[in-house]
Amino acid sequence: MKDYINEQNGVFPSVCSLDCPDQCGLLLHKKDGKIVKVTGDPDHPVTKGNICNKVRHMTERIYDRNRLRYPLKRIGAKGEGKFVRISWEEAIKTITSRWNDLIKSDGAQSILPYSFYGNMGRISAEGMGDRFFYRLGASRLDRTICSAAGSKGYGYTMGGSFGSDPEETIDTKLFIFWGINAVSTNMHQVALAQKARKNGAKIIVIDVHKNQTGRLADWFIPILPGTDSALALGMMHIIFNESMTNNDFLESHTIGYKELREHVKQYDPQSVSKITGIPVEDLYRLARMYGQMTPSFIRIGNGIQHHDNGGMAVRAIACLPALTGQWIEHGGGAIKGNGSYLTHNTHALQRPDLLQNKNTRIINMNLIGQALTELDPPIKSLYVYNSNPALVTPAGNKVRHGLKRDDLFLVVHDMFLTETCMYADLVLPSTSSYENTDFYTSYWHHYIQIQQPVIEKYGESKSNSEVFRLLASSFGFDEALLYDTDEEMIKQSLTNTNNPYLEGIDYETLIEHQYVKAKVKPLFPGEIPTPSGKIELYSKAMAYDGLPPLPTYIPNKDEEELPFQFIPAPNHNFLNSTFSNNDKHVELEKYPRIHMNASDALELGIVDGEKVRVFNHRGECELIAAVGENVLPGVLVSQGIWADIEDHKYFVNSLTPDRVADMGGGATFFSGRVNVARINRRL
Repeated sequence: MKDYINEQNGVFPSVCSLDCPDQCGLLLHKKDGKIVKVTGDPDHPVTKGNICNKVRHMTERIYDRNRLRYPLKRIGAKGEGKFVRISWEEAIKTITSRWNDLIKSDGAQSILPYSFYGNMGRISAEGMGDRFFYRLGASRLDRTICSAAGSKGYGYTMGGSFGSDPEETIDTKLFIFWGINAVSTNMHQVALAQKARKNGAKIIVIDVHKNQTGRLADWFIPILPGTDSALALGMMHIIFNESMTNNDFLESHTIGYKELREHVKQYDPQSVSKITGIPVEDLYRLARMYGQMTPSFIRIGNGIQHHDNGGMAVRAIACLPALTGQWIEHGGGAIKGNGSYLTHNTHALQRPDLLQNKNTRIINMNLIGQALTELDPPIKSLYVYNSNPALVTPAGNKVRHGLKRDDLFLVVHDMFLTETCMYADLVLPSTSSYENTDFYTSYWHHYIQIQQPVIEKYGESKSNSEVFRLLASSFGFDEALLYDTDEEMIKQSLTNTNNPYLEGIDYETLIEHQYVKAKVKPLFPGEIPTPSGKIELYSKAMAYDGLPPLPTYIPNKDEEELPFQFIPAPNHNFLNSTFSNNDKHVELEKYPRIHMNASDALELGIVDGEKVRVFNHRGECELIAAVGENVLPGVLVSQGIWADIEDHKYFVNSLTPDRVADMGGGATFFSGRVNVARINRRL
C-alpha cells in the first residue's frame, strides 16, 4: 500500500464513494495535510476529468463544521437531540452490555443491522459488518430499497445485470433515456450521448417529468407514472406488426418470440395511448425510430422500478433490444445495470457460513416501519450504518414512530448527526471514504477501482471495519476472520471469484494501476446465464414464481381516492439524503419544489412560487409550487430528499407507501397518491 497520509502536499488518486453509476476516478489535492480541492481524473477512461457538482464541492462536506468528531450518548428524550461526549471505550462497553442482555432475554434476532450503500465501498458496505452480525446471529436485512425489483425483472430476461459497454455508446445512433434523469444521476452517459449526437445520433427521453435530461433531448415524451410496461408492449406490437424484427437474432438467441408476437397483439396503439397518455401518432413514431435506427441503445432508469409493477416494467423494456437484434450491434443494446460483470467473491468477503441458525429471520428494509411497530417477536435494538432510515425509507412517519420507542436501543454510526441520530442512544463518528482502504465496483461501467487512505481520520472517527473489530473483541469472539485487515478482505474478495471477467485482477494490480477494466466480451454470439442460455422473452422461471411468463402490463395498485400521482424524484445537488445537510449543496439546490401541471394549478388557484401543502393519510409536507407543462395533468413531482429543518416540512417520505413491488421485494416510492392545497404563504 502507498503511504499518501503522511504526504502533506500533492495530488493523489481516489474514487468517488457515492451510490452513483458513474463511480468517477478522482484526484484529491492536498495542502498542509487537508484536501483543498477535488477534481476528476483526466486519464480515467470514463471520467475523463469531468465530475458533478456534488463531488466538486466534497471538501465542504469533509470539513463541514457539523461533522461528528467523537462518540455521543443521548441524555434527553428521543428526538430532542441532546447528547454528551463519551469515550470509544464506554461506547463499545455499552453496546456489548446491552446486546448481551438482549441475547439472554430475547435472543440475538432481537438485534437488527440496518445499512445500505451510503458508501459504495465493498469493504465498508459488505465486509466486517456482515461477518460480525452473522457471527452474532442477529436478524438479517434484505437490502432491497433501491434496484431490487428492476434487477429481478431484468434478470429473468437476461440472466443477471449484463448490459452494453457504455464506452461503446459513443457510436450509437439512437439513445432512449427511459425513466432516468441522467444529467443529474449518470452524467457520463449523457456526455457519451452528446458526443454521439455530433455524429448524427438522436436522443429521446421518456419520463414523467421534463427535467434537465428531458430538456436536452431531441424529443421528450411525457408518460403517465407506472405505465412504462404498456408503452414497451405497444412498441413491440408495432415492431412485430410492421416486420421490423431481426428474425435471425430472435431464432438464434431468444426463446418465446412467437408467443410474444401473439401476446402483444392486445396492446394496440389506441389502447396503449389511453393507458400511457402518449398520443397514437407518437407511439408509431417512437416504435418506427427504434425499429429502423441502428445501433439503438436504451438506458433503463432507476425510477421505473419504484412502482407496484416496477419489476415487470423493466422486464418489458429489457425485451426490446432482442426484437431488433441490437445486442449484436456495436453501440446497441441496453443498460439497466452492469454489476454482474464485476461480481467478486462475496462469500469470502461476507462469510455467511458464520451464521449458525440458517433459519434466522430476514426483514425487508422497505418494511422497517412495520418491523419496528408490528413485528413479533419485536426488534429490540437497531444498529444503523451507511444509511439514514428516518429520512430515506418509505412511510417515514411510521418509521420515526418506531425509532422513538423507549425500549429500542438504537446505535447510529455516521459522519453527521442525521435525522436517525435524533432517536439514537449512542452516536458513533464515521470516517469518510478518503480515510479508508476499500475497493469499488461500478454498476454501470466496467472498471474496478481501489481507494487508499489519503488523509488522517477526522477527530476520533472510525471506519465500519474498525468498529466491528472492536465489537468482536469486546464480545470475545475468537474467529480470526473477524480481525482481518481491510487489505486482507480485498485480497479475499478478488481470489477464486469464479468470474472470468475479473481474471488477472487482484489487490496488487489495483494498487499498481488504481483502476482496471474487466475483461468483458460481447454477450452474443454465446450463451447468457438464463436457464435456457438465451434471452427469455417467455420465462418459465417467472411462471414457476407465480408471475406472468410474458411481459404484461399490470396497473399499479389502487390507493385511496386522491387526485394526484406523486413522484418524489432525485434532484441535482443531493444524492438521496447525502449533502442535504451541507450548506453549500443546499445553497446550490435553493429550495424544494413540487412540479404540477398548469391546468391543475389553475383549477386549485395555485400560482407558481407559492408554498403548498401536499398530503395523504400517511403524512404531509410543504413545498414550493413549480407550475408549468413539465408534468402531465394529475401528476406531481418533487425533487430531492431534504434534511429536517426547523419550522419547515420537507419530509417527502412521510407520503410514500411501504408496499413492496411485484418482484424482488423492491420499493414502491413512486406509486403513492396525494392531494395538494394552498396554504397562502409564498417563499
